[in-house]
Amino acid sequence: MSDCVLGICDGSGFVVDEATNSAAPCGCREQLISRRRARSLSAVIPRKYAEVSFDRNPIAQMPDAVVRPIRAFVRDVDLNLDQGRGLWLFGDVGTGKTTLAMVVAKAALESGRSVAIYSLPRLLNEIRRTYDDGSDSSYVQLLDRLAGVDLLHVDDLGAEKSSAWVLEQLYAIVNARYEAEKAMVITTNLDREALVEQITERTVSRLEEMCEVIPVVGPDHRQVVGRRAS
Repeated sequence: MSDCVLGICDGSGFVVDEATNSAAPCGCREQLISRRRARSLSAVIPRKYAEVSFDRNPIAQMPDAVVRPIRAFVRDVDLNLDQGRGLWLFGDVGTGKTTLAMVVAKAALESGRSVAIYSLPRLLNEIRRTYDDGSDSSYVQLLDRLAGVDLLHVDDLGAEKSSAWVLEQLYAIVNARYEAEKAMVITTNLDREALVEQITERTVSRLEEMCEVIPVVGPDHRQVVGRRAS
């Protein structure tokens, strides 16, 4: 069975012309290369979010003004990813930012796109591991893979305690994707002013250009679930 997302080639990324004994790149080749680069990254929807959808809570209970732009993004997910458009979701704890971001990541994966999903602390730990003896990936190799996937989802941006090293890593990742015109979906509890204080203006300004900024308002859904269970 062909792994070609376009159903044209045999999954190799090339279309063979037997009459001329020649091969030409298939339209799927760029996505194929991107998926191969992403194999060592975290591209699995966490179990808690495996069944997320617009028809299930908490999304089904969210205000239409919040959900509408996410639906629009998912509806045209391939076009948005091809054009490097992303989403910046910010709001209070428990309002459903991560769930909305997971809906987008799930749609991208179902469309055959390469996706990397990380909380900020976990992503920084992956970078630190590249400095360990015997690491199977160098810092440059990891950065190249993070820059190359179709969608990079970073949760809890601004959650890590700032240091010169953290700021430099964040800027390197965001700038690499900015220059490659690759999409990001980020979630944060911080508004713009607070995020600038946490990760600097140069990083935030790039994210603003790359992403549609969406305030996620509403109750703390975790507390609502807790009250129902008690």
